[in-house]
Amino acid sequence: MTSAGDLMVIRPKRFELPLWAVLLGLVLRWSGRVVWWCLRHPVATGSALLALWLYVEFGWSGLVVPLVLGSAASAVWRWRDESSWWTWLAGPLLGSVRRVFVYRRVWREAMTLCRLADTYDHRPVLPQLLRVRSDQALDVLTVRMVRGQAPEQFQAVSANLAYAFGRRHVRVYSERPGDPPTRTGRAAWLLRLVDRVRYRDRPTLVYLAVVRTDALRTMVPPFPVPVVPDFTALPLARREDLRTWSLHLLATHVLVGGATRSGKGSVLWSLVRVLGGGIASGLVRLWVIDPKGGMEFALGRPMFARFACKSFEAMADLLDEAVTVLRERQTRLAGTVRVHTPTEADPLVVVVVDEMAALTAYLQDVELRKRIASSLGLLLSQGAGVGVLVVAALQDPRKDVLPFRDLFPTRIALGLTEASQVDMVLGDGARNRGALADQMPRWAKGVGYVILDGTPDPMRVRFSYVSDDDIRAMARQYPAPVDAADILAQVGRETATEPARPPLPRTPSGPLLPESLRNLLDRDTGGEGR
Repeated sequence: MTSAGDLMVIRPKRFELPLWAVLLGLVLRWSGRVVWWCLRHPVATGSALLALWLYVEFGWSGLVVPLVLGSAASAVWRWRDESSWWTWLAGPLLGSVRRVFVYRRVWREAMTLCRLADTYDHRPVLPQLLRVRSDQALDVLTVRMVRGQAPEQFQAVSANLAYAFGRRHVRVYSERPGDPPTRTGRAAWLLRLVDRVRYRDRPTLVYLAVVRTDALRTMVPPFPVPVVPDFTALPLARREDLRTWSLHLLATHVLVGGATRSGKGSVLWSLVRVLGGGIASGLVRLWVIDPKGGMEFALGRPMFARFACKSFEAMADLLDEAVTVLRERQTRLAGTVRVHTPTEADPLVVVVVDEMAALTAYLQDVELRKRIASSLGLLLSQGAGVGVLVVAALQDPRKDVLPFRDLFPTRIALGLTEASQVDMVLGDGARNRGALADQMPRWAKGVGYVILDGTPDPMRVRFSYVSDDDIRAMARQYPAPVDAADILAQVGRETATEPARPPLPRTPSGPLLPESLRNLLDRDTGGEGR
């Protein structure tokens, strides 16, 4: 028998590597990392090898002369085409520098304190910063999320991320911001294949747009007035990335929500301005309702085919006539087309209402309020396809103030007073995705949030400022023509004297539509004649 004291613990023999094997393993490990880095960064690797070869062959002059020539070529490139210069040279270069010296330096701390880091197998797991691309105003960070994360987690802490990187605003996008460029020329097919890979759907990635320079602090001048407005892309505002935001007005209704003195007039007058060419040619008819007695729209009276500003009875008549136009077009166009094509003889009718709540909630005459609500409901539910559109602005977006706000497909949120109002205007979850319209600073008149086409992600924009002098000039240059072939007999006008209007030009050239709009309508009708 063996006692407990006689038991011996047998341990395995310790295996020790020789020093040369340890050193060889370290060399192979770091060599593999260097090779992998060179493969992932071919431009930087090629530039370093080229610089080394020039120095070996020509000395310091081999480095200085190409640097001077490259700087001169870069200056000329920027002078001739700054947009492409930022896209292909300055943007990637600045993004690479900022990725190393700005974001990677604080990445672990920012992800941990913003509650975006996690633990797996007793090890910390962080979202991976893949790429940084810069332009004049933004840094767009491409981030690979931790397995199990969703873009909503980044959107919920967008404000925390902004201050973690030392900035005021960060936008979070679940898809790559921006649309693929339009390719033309002989190599267009090859470039389109490249864009198909670059802009493919990648659910594991999230994009952080860090606003480095707030381009919206400066006032946006009025945009040029096109001779023929493109109803699929009306330029109204400047985006954070210095590009132009355009409104798709065809077959939609627009709701503008904002508190007092938040800049709703900038949105409405910017729209009126870019429609000026169509107003003067007869392609567009503006029917304007100004319940504030004409304080907002009276300056532009010559541009409006219909104008009601004092009598609520006249406002109700205007909406009833818009419904009459709707019914007539439905009868005439049914079975022919699905989307109305504006022409001089059959123009686009845009009903502009400055303060919608004055017609739907604050009007004391119950019967008249019901009549107005009935007309508005018909216009919003059936008018888009026949070219009778509604553009409305209001201060209070609550359901009891505007019961049919869900019938507006396009919505714009300016400065609001409560956080809950943001979702009322832009839709549920818009504030969590970064639309902080309730936190607008005092200077942000005309600054608001819009929803980008095809994505649920909000974009911050600033609408152009149209001064009183600009409005008077517009009214003189783009008056609305009136003749016997108008849409309806204009009855119930409130002004005693009507402004002088030139006769409506009649040309046999057909619809005054841009090529892009005609192609869009041709696709809707299957290529058949309209």
